[in-house]
Amino acid sequence: MGKDRSQWPWARFPFTATRRQLLTRDFTLVWWGQIVAQVGDGVSKLALLWFVYSVTGSPLKTSIIGVLQTIPSIALAPVIGVAVDRLPKKTLLITSDLIRAVVIGLIPCWISGETFTVEYLYILVMLHAIATAVFGPALTAAIPSLVTPAQYTSANALLQSTTSLGIIMGPALSGIGIALLSSKEVLCLNAATYVISAACFLPIRLARPTENLAHGPVVLSAMRDIYEGLRYVVTRQPLFMFLTAIAAMYTFGTAAFTTLFPVFGRTMLDLGPIEVGYLWSMLGVGLLIVSLALTSISSWTVRRRIWIVAFSSAVSGAALFGLVWVRHPVATGALLSLLGAGIGTLTPIAWGVMQELTPPNLLGRTLAFYSLGAMGAAMGGITFFGWLTERFDASTTITAIGAVMILTAVMAGLLAWYLRETPMHAKLKLSPSHATIVEH
Repeated sequence: MGKDRSQWPWARFPFTATRRQLLTRDFTLVWWGQIVAQVGDGVSKLALLWFVYSVTGSPLKTSIIGVLQTIPSIALAPVIGVAVDRLPKKTLLITSDLIRAVVIGLIPCWISGETFTVEYLYILVMLHAIATAVFGPALTAAIPSLVTPAQYTSANALLQSTTSLGIIMGPALSGIGIALLSSKEVLCLNAATYVISAACFLPIRLARPTENLAHGPVVLSAMRDIYEGLRYVVTRQPLFMFLTAIAAMYTFGTAAFTTLFPVFGRTMLDLGPIEVGYLWSMLGVGLLIVSLALTSISSWTVRRRIWIVAFSSAVSGAALFGLVWVRHPVATGALLSLLGAGIGTLTPIAWGVMQELTPPNLLGRTLAFYSLGAMGAAMGGITFFGWLTERFDASTTITAIGAVMILTAVMAGLLAWYLRETPMHAKLKLSPSHATIVEH
């Protein structure tokens, strides 16, 4: 008799030739839509940064792109959390995609080259960031409607794999497009990716909001909802406060590195847009590998998952220190792949923990408060390290970001130790029941 194939190592991987789907049918549709959208994001991100730096020659002005992309997630986080909890997530997702298609794709096509200035681009980036600030929490909060609780971390990791594929393919395609066409024309081609993403959401079914909008004045109702979410995070789940602090330290460094990466490539390695695009793609290779690896740890205890965050953050710090001394493109690509693997663990694990422990009617607000801390730190990191690069040099900045990642590893290690020393970890594998009512 042959060996039972269900016992083979690859039988646990979420996609097989016999199943022909990722986790569930609806999640598979979302995943394919996000692959297209993330490739478009990878194309547009390098085009945006390269356009600003080529026009201004200023690392600080280039970093403003990253700042503008984080402001809505900070300023609007509490309101977005309420909207995600109270409004149909399917509508929010489709609307956000269509808005992004217009502001970052179609509008650059309509503006003549003479008037398409950096200032106009800043305005479009801000509008795009508002739509993205709604889309991210809505998609993450929709995960419990798409998969079972045991699949949360796997689903988050698979969604992150679309980001990694976007990083692998997007910058390389963008670099070629910039060299052959222009940054403006590359942005114009990006509108179709968001339209395809929106179309993939049309046939799926998502859980309806578990509560109707509260009666009374809109402002007072929203304030009550915000207070309820904040009280839950602070008093009911102190673990989320620790996770948010770790995420804040993590994004303080990583957001600055990804925003300023074209500057590093141009000043440290004297590379053009095509070479920078290829190196940026290597970051995505590492991110893809670790994303696929994380699909197998959904059943692990929270403490074990936090240890992974600590180890991977330390690896990221070591890779950044290595980038200061390495100048050969092949060695640089290898270190960037290692860095991508190192920075790819926190988000799927943190989101999975919050999805497991948060009631469905509070998940949007919980994710919004997490995003508030993480994105606030990201904006601070982008601004600080942009100034540091302009004041000193790129090597100093990369060394400082490496030190930040080592500190992140220490914080995650302390949290894992705390979970061992307290009875809290005994309750962390419990998952709340989720609503089964669906919207069409």
